[in-house]
Amino acid sequence: MQVRILGPLEVTEDGVPVPIGGARLRTLLVRLAVGVGRVVTVDELADALWPRDPPADQGNSVRSLVARLRRVLPNPEVVRSAAAGYRLDLPESSVDAYEFERLAPLDARGALALWRGPALVDVGDAEFATAYAARLEEARLAAVEARAEADLAEGADERLVAELTGLAALHPLRERLQGLRVLALHAVGRQAEALAAYEDVRRTLAEELGADPGPGLREVHQRVLRSTASRGNLRTALTSFVGRRAEVARVTALLARGRLITLVGPGGAGKTRLATTAAGRLPGGAWLAELASVTDPADVPAAVLGALGARDKRAPDGDPAPLDATARLVELLSRGENVVVLDNCEHVVDAAARLADELLGRCPRLRILATSREPLGVLGEALCPVPPLEVPEPEPTVAEATATAAVRLLVDRAAAVRPGFVVDEANVAAVAEICRRLDGLPLAIELAAARLRSLSARQVAARLDDRFRLLTGGSRTALPRHQTLRAVVAWSWGLLDADERAFAERLAVFPAAISLEAAEHLSPGTALDLLTALADKSLLQVVDAPEPCFRMLETIKEFALERLAERDGVTEARREHALYFLDFAETAETHLRGPDQVVWVPRLVLERDNLVAALHFAADTGDAATAVRLGASLGMFGWILGATVDTDAWLRLALSVPGDAPEPAKTVAKAMFLINSAIWGGGDDWKAFLADFRDTIAAVNLHSGHPVLALFEPMFAIFSDDVELGLRVVDERLDHPDPWTRAALWMVRGMLRENDGDMAGTRHDMTNAVTRFREVGDRFGLSQSLSSLAEAHLVFGDHERAISALEEAIALRQELQPDDDVSHDRLLLAGARSHHGDPEGARAEYEDIARPRKGVLTDHSVAFAHLALGDLDRMAGDLDAAERHYAVSSAVLDEWTVIAPQLRALALASTALLAVRRDDPATAGALLEEAVEHAVSAKDMPVLAKIGVAVAALRDHGGDPVGAARLLGVAEQLRGAPDPLNPDVVRLTTALRDRLGGAAYDAAHAEGRALDRAAAVDQVRRR
Repeated sequence: MQVRILGPLEVTEDGVPVPIGGARLRTLLVRLAVGVGRVVTVDELADALWPRDPPADQGNSVRSLVARLRRVLPNPEVVRSAAAGYRLDLPESSVDAYEFERLAPLDARGALALWRGPALVDVGDAEFATAYAARLEEARLAAVEARAEADLAEGADERLVAELTGLAALHPLRERLQGLRVLALHAVGRQAEALAAYEDVRRTLAEELGADPGPGLREVHQRVLRSTASRGNLRTALTSFVGRRAEVARVTALLARGRLITLVGPGGAGKTRLATTAAGRLPGGAWLAELASVTDPADVPAAVLGALGARDKRAPDGDPAPLDATARLVELLSRGENVVVLDNCEHVVDAAARLADELLGRCPRLRILATSREPLGVLGEALCPVPPLEVPEPEPTVAEATATAAVRLLVDRAAAVRPGFVVDEANVAAVAEICRRLDGLPLAIELAAARLRSLSARQVAARLDDRFRLLTGGSRTALPRHQTLRAVVAWSWGLLDADERAFAERLAVFPAAISLEAAEHLSPGTALDLLTALADKSLLQVVDAPEPCFRMLETIKEFALERLAERDGVTEARREHALYFLDFAETAETHLRGPDQVVWVPRLVLERDNLVAALHFAADTGDAATAVRLGASLGMFGWILGATVDTDAWLRLALSVPGDAPEPAKTVAKAMFLINSAIWGGGDDWKAFLADFRDTIAAVNLHSGHPVLALFEPMFAIFSDDVELGLRVVDERLDHPDPWTRAALWMVRGMLRENDGDMAGTRHDMTNAVTRFREVGDRFGLSQSLSSLAEAHLVFGDHERAISALEEAIALRQELQPDDDVSHDRLLLAGARSHHGDPEGARAEYEDIARPRKGVLTDHSVAFAHLALGDLDRMAGDLDAAERHYAVSSAVLDEWTVIAPQLRALALASTALLAVRRDDPATAGALLEEAVEHAVSAKDMPVLAKIGVAVAALRDHGGDPVGAARLLGVAEQLRGAPDPLNPDVVRLTTALRDRLGGAAYDAAHAEGRALDRAAAVDQVRRR
């Protein structure tokens, strides 16, 4: 639940508004929210509710209002009674005022977004609110100032000036605010007004306080004076400067300690704007020398001289004298502190480098800031990469999208041509797609914004496949190569030599990272030099990865693919790409069952998009051999990733390509497809050729073939609940020559025995699997075995060993993939710690897993987290809270088209236990009837045992304690272990022992435990 008091009172539960009617109820909730988490006494509440005419019996009157408030809140228990008063039992983060105070020092812009109007407006002039509201208002002003300082760092515009002018009029004595207004006026080129504004503040302070401006305001005045008197030729920008705060700070720091700084980046990245913005903030000014129009490298010195407002001396015949120009520059730039911006050096890079070296060597107080698509290559040069702007992740919220610089730039430029343009729920997906597909390049985004004058964001996004035709509406006053997206890229392309262009075209078929090894496959012996050249010229971006690799921006890739298509080279380039990644995948597959797993899994994750692209190319061209070999090689990788990738789709695609495919790849791919489909519920079509495949695999020598083939029959025995067959097959193969296969067979053996309710056998087999996986160095297999072993430890009450096993399992998975979904093990670990005396820690873990987020967690984990939270609340007696969590869990499971019956059975069993607590045996019985059928259909004995405990509770509620004790024995028979840490078992056992006496309970329990499997299942069915 969220309570918002920064503006009119607003209450929401999971984003749904909760109406709070009546002035006194609203005042009561506001007063409790102001002291959230702390007891507010009855007297304090009465003072807030009846400041002038208190009732005779304040205690009863407050109690009556509290009862009314509880009735309208979705969770009445959040208003808790205490000895002296009442407490709003929510975390501070649930009240926006507290969240604002936490967030303000970290993110002023985000903190201010929480305000919807005056604080505590519902309680007017109430005494308790006056001081608190004043404190919040002061904090709000400080946040506004902090946000304004950040905006100034990015570049002021007239909107910021207007905002600060209004605030300054309301707070004429607030020096920090007045100083910000002066700086904003100065930043937009209104120097005279800036100086006049300072003089107004100085006069006001003198007249009203008899005081002079403080040191901060005086320093602002001096900065404006110095800048006004500075030399240079930088022009005032006509548009706001968005983002780049970190880059501006880096350039400023580099200029403070270095003398040659070069901004490097792709065309359209905003290098010139960044350079002039950073240089414009220097106290002495700067000179901008634009070299874009220089066609003869010999003219570079003369162009720089012209930018300084001087002319070079010429020979009598009128020809330029470059040496004289350089000498004149030395003469001019040696006179004091000077900063020169050499803009657009890439096409005359050698001449620019020689001039920079000469000037810096002869002008000791000169600093040069250059922009180029490649470094100048001068000794002492400091490089400052200018990357694309930050873009939103896929499927962002409005807040997430507008927090990125790319979207803020698009909105700013779009609003200039289409007044009122904003990002909202209707267009946020299209806006984010535009920024992502344009790689966050400022020029491309500005060209797209110009199109929003006549097209919607969705229409622009839909036309980006033809981006070079779409994005042509640049400024008429811009350089020709900045007026269209094609011209921007063509300029960079023209700076490449023939070998570099041909290499870049072939790299364009890579959808993702480009490693040195992959590049060397395309161009043996020259790849490193070519990659370096393309990266130096900003045609490739360096990717931060364990092994350095590169990527090509999508816009450059589209241009390169056009060139490649013009010479009919796309198919051949994609074939080369596919053949390399086939070899890569087959090499990697052999390393996924041992200690090298920790090296190869991250490499496969990095290359995943390339591998999938290679598979699709093979399928598109009817190359069954390559497709099937790739599918077979990717199967194990998909298992390690688990449900985070659509492994089923990879294998299905590979096997659907008509034509001959080599063995053993075809058999391995089919086996992996069948196992994967059975595990993850990939439809029913796999069942159609299961029987034929069993005949195929029967002809394979399983002791010499691929290791996965030895696992096929026992794994399918798990799914078909043929435990006898599964155990027999495993035992026949435990002498397999491959140590990894032997370890995996022990793990499968343990899984078979777990499903059969033989937890002692499971613990034995999983211990063997752990030992053997540890010997072969397979972290994934070890983590899976440890997780299953921990579950076995738990049902025997050995929580310490369970906790140790789960902690190691989680660490192993995260060693392979730092962002892996380990929520299943986290849920088990939280339960183990709860049984070990830390229920609050368990609750915090469950709540974290249940929290909505993108990416990592599966819906199954979220459903189970809510189920666990419901169980905690049910055991604590908070039945309403338990009901809410169970409802959320069921709703999450309902969204899945394919759901394992065991999961549904567990949710039904917990809901049935809640119905028993609420004295509703009819509902409990109906729920358990459905739960039993789900568990029996899955042939999962541990799950059926949990349902048996719920049936025992229902039997006890119905007045049959002997039958309840017998059913607890039945549950132990089904799971093969006593489960002494299960709180439902503990509570029911204690109650039944008290009611029946120890001997009678033990006798009934033993009777149930002694039943055979069929009779035990029948006992649970009977309820």
